[in-house]
Amino acid sequence: MSFKDHFSKQAASYAKFRPRYPQKLFEYLGRVAPSRQLAWDCGTGNGQAALGLASLFDRVMATDASEKQISNAQAHQRVSYRVAPAEESGIQSGTVDLITVTQALHWFDPNRFYTEARRVLKSDGVLAASAYNLLHIEPHIDDVVNRYYYQVVGPFWTPERELVENFADVPFPFHEIEPPTFAMTAQWDLDRLIGYFGTWSSTQRFIEATGSDPVEQIIDELRAAWGNPEQTREIIWPLTLRVGVNQGPTVRRPRLQKSCPKPLE
Repeated sequence: MSFKDHFSKQAASYAKFRPRYPQKLFEYLGRVAPSRQLAWDCGTGNGQAALGLASLFDRVMATDASEKQISNAQAHQRVSYRVAPAEESGIQSGTVDLITVTQALHWFDPNRFYTEARRVLKSDGVLAASAYNLLHIEPHIDDVVNRYYYQVVGPFWTPERELVENFADVPFPFHEIEPPTFAMTAQWDLDRLIGYFGTWSSTQRFIEATGSDPVEQIIDELRAAWGNPEQTREIIWPLTLRVGVNQGPTVRRPRLQKSCPKPLE
């Protein structure tokens, strides 16, 4: 399976306009990991999740198959960035406490990646994969965003997008535990939202196919719904989180169950 690169072209925009993961997510993952010696952020993109992990783990290995994504990642003394596919990380076997895959699992060869994950994880290490789909702002704005997502650029989403939309049903051959509920939030003005649309792979595929900007098809309606373009509004992306334990002779399942706090927003 070859690497499907839908993001290198807009790597700089991806680093600028993508939403940030809540620190409470990483704090939770730090609690369920068997220790905090080494985390692997697989498919790191511009390193957003890697930086969150760096506040909790002694070392973070962050890999991505896109050299341009890695070149736009923010440096951190605890994070080592490497260009590598998810299926061949080059990480030593049995050394990883936690693997995170944020908004990237649908691009991997699942069987090969899960084999690689089991190889590098400790016997009671944890794999945490998450995905976010459509954002929510206010109903009248959401209507415009939904039209853009489904009708304007809808035909240009790759087949893998279906896995994001149905992430809770994606095969996940690990001993799953029930995580808390998390959401990504941001305070954005209208220009920031439009910049975010530009990071979508479907937007870029539309531009490549037609030579025109698909945002132009909804921009007037979006401006009318938003009002003052400089006004900031709360943007919410619900997260779907899958957490599994690499079961072995020292699995700590009881401790993991007890450590799960009540749902967090």
